[in-house]
Amino acid sequence: MGNERLVVIGGDAAGMSAASQARRRRGEDDLEIVVIERGRFASYSACGIPYLVSGDVDGPDALIARTPDEHRRRGIDLRLGVEAEGLDLDRRTVEIRDLATGRADRVGFDHLVLATGAVPIRPPLPGMDAPGVHGVQTLEDARELIDWLAPEHRRAVVVGGGYIGIEMAEAMVRKGLAVTVVDRSVQPMSTLDPDMGALVHEAMEGMDIDVVTETEVVGIEVTDGRASAVLTADGRFPADIVVLGLGVRPATELARAAGLPLGASGGLTTDLRMRVGVGGGAEGIWAGGDCVEVLDLVSGRRRHIALGTHANKHGRVIGANIGGDYATFPGVVGTAVSKVCDLEIGRTGLREKDAAAAGFEFVTATVESTGRAGYYPGARSMRVKMIAERITGRLLGVQIVGRDGAAKRIDTAAVALTHRMTVEEITSLDLGYAPPFSPVWDPILVAARKAAQRVAEDR
Repeated sequence: MGNERLVVIGGDAAGMSAASQARRRRGEDDLEIVVIERGRFASYSACGIPYLVSGDVDGPDALIARTPDEHRRRGIDLRLGVEAEGLDLDRRTVEIRDLATGRADRVGFDHLVLATGAVPIRPPLPGMDAPGVHGVQTLEDARELIDWLAPEHRRAVVVGGGYIGIEMAEAMVRKGLAVTVVDRSVQPMSTLDPDMGALVHEAMEGMDIDVVTETEVVGIEVTDGRASAVLTADGRFPADIVVLGLGVRPATELARAAGLPLGASGGLTTDLRMRVGVGGGAEGIWAGGDCVEVLDLVSGRRRHIALGTHANKHGRVIGANIGGDYATFPGVVGTAVSKVCDLEIGRTGLREKDAAAAGFEFVTATVESTGRAGYYPGARSMRVKMIAERITGRLLGVQIVGRDGAAKRIDTAAVALTHRMTVEEITSLDLGYAPPFSPVWDPILVAARKAAQRVAEDR
């Protein structure tokens, strides 16, 4: 059909972005595009799954950005329900199997994009695979969880207190269940420093979510063939449904078996153009999304961060390069936002332990402020923590916990981190002000001013 063939393994954010961008730049007579996706859905927003489960989003179709037929009409051969089982880099083929029929085949490639994503961490503990224990990584996972919920279900236990865990705790609360979150960390949201995580803990307890920290799960109790309780070293927590919120790991088994380079997290390593293992028989192989490591622009280290924002950018870069343009992905500063009920959480850059591990000496500043002018109706408090390098005052990280527009304020800090600004420079930023939106001194500016003072005192 075409002079060259692009094979994409994985049909969600990174994979379909890469395929779509390549198609925009190269016609069907120049580039054949085949996408292999083991699931039944493609091009959907996995980040919206908690809100689908809670009922805020009306049905799975609302999360689908582009249907399979729409992709096919644009000249992309999207094959759903087909799994990639092996890579032969010498012959440049992918071994595939139709999951419905069991039929095996091979498809050759000139370009290969690995967009295999990530899989939920499911510890090898007794009962973890029992009916009623749910991961929530894919749209199919969400549908299975929704189908499992029944009117007689009263109790949910969420294992893990990270982003997925707290979002799913909210979803279960919205469904009318009594919720317990069990986490082995000192505080929930371990992507925050413990002092900020304590605010999340306190707020969740105020929402009638029972938060049990510093507790190790040892297994799932199974009664009558289904999960009935979460077992920990400190006790038993009855459950009609168990949701796993332990995070994810890169899905790189194919890449590992083929001998492609992996980083410390198990994620694929790429260059700035998202190419994998350039040279040594790996020419024309690309990777993006949750299966890769990315460069942390603050610490200078490589990390695994599973976010749809990065995945879409990776795919765009890959597709542009395959299409004959030149594009790069320089790295990230680690920005993320989340919520549990009306509590908003934002973070970017390094935590204290990250800064110490990277070799920085630093100062911290924490301030209480409000999201609007204090006299304006509805003004509510938020806490901002800022971390800055000693002597230089370079911004290293920011964390925000509060309500009333707290989370998206983290974007100001993300821009400042990307451009290596000092906290003193941040104090002069011309941020928008009107009483319904901010105090005269925005909380970010108040924190920067206090951090700059700490830096000056430390010199």
